[in-house]
Amino acid sequence: WAKAGVMIRDTLGAGSKFAAVYITPTNADGTATNGCRFQGRSDTDISATSDSSVATAEQTAITAPYWIKLERDVAGNFRGYYSDNGSSWRTMSWNPQSISMSSNVYVGLALTSHNAALTCQAVFSNVTITGTAGQQWASQDIGIASNAAESLYVAVSNSAGAPAVVYYDDPAAANIATWTEWIIPLQALADQGIVLTNVDRIAIGLGTQGNMTVPGGSGKMYFDDIRLYRLREAAE
Repeated sequence: WAKAGVMIRDTLGAGSKFAAVYITPTNADGTATNGCRFQGRSDTDISATSDSSVATAEQTAITAPYWIKLERDVAGNFRGYYSDNGSSWRTMSWNPQSISMSSNVYVGLALTSHNAALTCQAVFSNVTITGTAGQQWASQDIGIASNAAESLYVAVSNSAGAPAVVYYDDPAAANIATWTEWIIPLQALADQGIVLTNVDRIAIGLGTQGNMTVPGGSGKMYFDDIRLYRLREAAE
């Protein structure tokens, strides 16, 4: 099913152990499809299971927007909850699920269309993480081939000095999935002191230009039609 919700994962690998509570989308007439559901994978690389056999009629009738909550205790038990007001919580019928994970886990918001040919969109609000959390709000595809988030730059140089470097505005440019035109005014390079009539090298790179000591990300990029234009008016 397509679904959106809260998830706790052992790793970011596609087959990682996890527990999650989801809200599923509605039918075209606004009626529930699968409601609010509890799902998990108890061991690495096995099939995920869910509360299908025990889900109540109340759970399966739920439609968005709705409050959901997922908890893990010190013994490794996971419990799911749902609420219509964010203060009075109903216990899910599949509780508890015992899933052994590392002491440090990934906690976040999960979204999938469950169809490789279709995209899915959800809006989350009033998100709270209880306990000590590290890095905040990083986006990560799970089980989908995609580029690591990296900045994109163009560097021009000659043998006489340091290159002039211009970065694309989006620091995660490596994740742009559509053909995108990037217009770089030559003045942005000239302002860095390079003589544009004496350029013998043009480089396109990802990450931090000149940083050869820290390994970068992985993925694939396509570039086409690298051109030098005379001054022209910007399109309105």
